Amino acid sequence: MPAIPQVTKQAARTYVPAVGQLIVGGQVVEGTSGGRIQKAGAASTRWLGVAVTDARAPEDVNTALASPGTVDGRPLVNFAPFPANVTVVSSGTEVPVVYAAAANFGDALICAANGQVTPAGATPDARQIIGKCTAPNGVGIGAVGLMRIL
Repeated sequence: MPAIPQVTKQAARTYVPAVGQLIVGGQVVEGTSGGRIQKAGAASTRWLGVAVTDARAPEDVNTALASPGTVDGRPLVNFAPFPANVTVVSSGTEVPVVYAAAANFGDALICAANGQVTPAGATPDARQIIGKCTAPNGVGIGAVGLMRIL
């Protein structure tokens, strides 16, 4: 084959969140049925990468004008609806994420609950390792720190 198209460039791609999902930048996401995404669960092997933008499922975005509120007796309308597509990065990208447990510089990381990360421990399943802690001083419990995605 002389040449093939590069499907994903710079390891970024957009996805639509699953119904009921609010994805926030910095959360690890995983695939669900129908080609949509959700926050990655603990020890996920279906992780896709880290969200770098916020988005909500299109079904969950309220565009109705029912009880929109008023300002000076006029209806208040939100002309900037919440996005329904989220950009996800992977493979070699370094991003800030929330750590569910303390991690040292260089620790292998796996998915924790709610799109967070946690150290892999001594004998992780290789399919679950999603990245390395690249915060030079390590990261404390519940803190935001850098991770390089594998």
